[in-house]
Amino acid sequence: MSNNIHHTAYIAPSAILGKDIIVGPFAVIEDRVEIGDGCQIGSHAIIQPGVRMGKGNIIHPTAVLGGLPQDLGFDPKTETWLDIGEGNVFREGVTISRATKDGSSTRVGDGCYLMNNAHLGHDCQMGDRNILASNVALGGHVLVGDRVFFGGGSVVHQFCRIGSYAMLQGLAGINKDVLPFMMVGGRPGQHYRLNLVGMRRSGIDGESLKAVSIAMRRLRGKLPIGDLPETPELTYLREWLDTVSKRGVLPFVDIHKDSD
Repeated sequence: MSNNIHHTAYIAPSAILGKDIIVGPFAVIEDRVEIGDGCQIGSHAIIQPGVRMGKGNIIHPTAVLGGLPQDLGFDPKTETWLDIGEGNVFREGVTISRATKDGSSTRVGDGCYLMNNAHLGHDCQMGDRNILASNVALGGHVLVGDRVFFGGGSVVHQFCRIGSYAMLQGLAGINKDVLPFMMVGGRPGQHYRLNLVGMRRSGIDGESLKAVSIAMRRLRGKLPIGDLPETPELTYLREWLDTVSKRGVLPFVDIHKDSD
């Protein structure tokens, strides 16, 4: 199968396109762009300079990838990038900014699904298989692990870290780091409980789940994790906790506080 490019689309002469690519009506692919095999670019989508994407990505109509950082101090002449992995879906109106520092990249991993009007700010680093529901907004320099679910309308302050397997409630306001494996919600956000459904769906069960549960109870009580049986999940949690945070970590909900 050869590339299927609509006659109204604009493809810059220097753009590098792989095989079996579909480009819809009035789509724009600018200079300094590389698109892997099997990608689909919807009508009126815009791929701006500095985008490098792997195979099998689907960009729906009106998405804009690789826009200039929304940073008042950014020099548009700076050569930065938006690097996208494979098998991602970007729905209508999604916007992602490229990075700010010369030679650096905003990054999206593999298998992510960004619903309509989601936004990733400049210098974000996103792992694999994350889901962003409609109208989610991530500020600049946000770090996201793997298999995180962002509820509709949730917002994340710049420089926050979102640990793998976390789940953010719709409309949550996140101004500090979110622990891995946890559910968070509220404005400002707070940790509620383990994301049990998400963990089990990802194959984390049995002793591995038990170890994470004990670790979180200790963290809730402001106690060290201690000598729990080592599992891949506990290793990841320890490494995550040892990483220096610029914003601090969200608190746990006070389970002893009377509800209204």
